[in-house]
Amino acid sequence: QWQLVESGGGLVQPGGSLRLSCAVSGFPMNIYDIGWFRQAPGKERETVSCISSGSEQTSYEDSVKGRFTISRDNAKNTVWLQMNGLKPEDTAVYYCASDYHGFRDGRCRDSNDYTYWGRGTQVTVSS
Repeated sequence: QWQLVESGGGLVQPGGSLRLSCAVSGFPMNIYDIGWFRQAPGKERETVSCISSGSEQTSYEDSVKGRFTISRDNAKNTVWLQMNGLKPEDTAVYYCASDYHGFRDGRCRDSNDYTYWGRGTQVTVSS
């Protein structure tokens, strides 16, 4: 049974940091690209970042470049999203998702192209 489980969300003050984890089970993670996506209340889901199966490629949405870092350890079946310098506009439910082809032209494919999804973890940035 394919499963992705996000954790690490919470309430943090502006400028603070969080590290999200995506634990994967039930499928060979080492051949799948993994993406992080987020959805704020009343807004459409948007791409945050993605990483290729062997970590050769990463891509970031412009608003998080320089603040967020995606990484993975296939031996531990885990993908992380380190988030620094958090802003109130980063508040959203964050999801990880996997797909065999998560990239197109060096950037993350649209979230609708990702096949398997976790249930999300809430990130709230507020003073």
